[in-house]
Amino acid sequence: MVFVADGELGIGAVREVRPGSSEFVVHIQNGGDFVLPMDAVADVHFGKVILRVDRLPQAVRDAMRHPHDDEIRASTYAATDPRDGALKE
Repeated sequence: MVFVADGELGIGAVREVRPGSSEFVVHIQNGGDFVLPMDAVADVHFGKVILRVDRLPQAVRDAMRHPHDDEIRASTYAATDPRDGALKE
């Protein structure tokens, strides 16, 4: 998973690390795939890739503004109360 800071929601995932290259491909949710330089990575730990926002192209920053916009805000499948969110009549 890809994050802009520890403790924040994930915004995407690493799709490809290019061996012998200084680039990798990341998919930003609701934004698409982007090729980024390795120096855009601030840290990697516990399966998380933390990005350096100041080193990202403007197109990536724009995509990162709305990664969760297309998600349903209430759970359709795990709702315990039928009056909740998407199950609301």
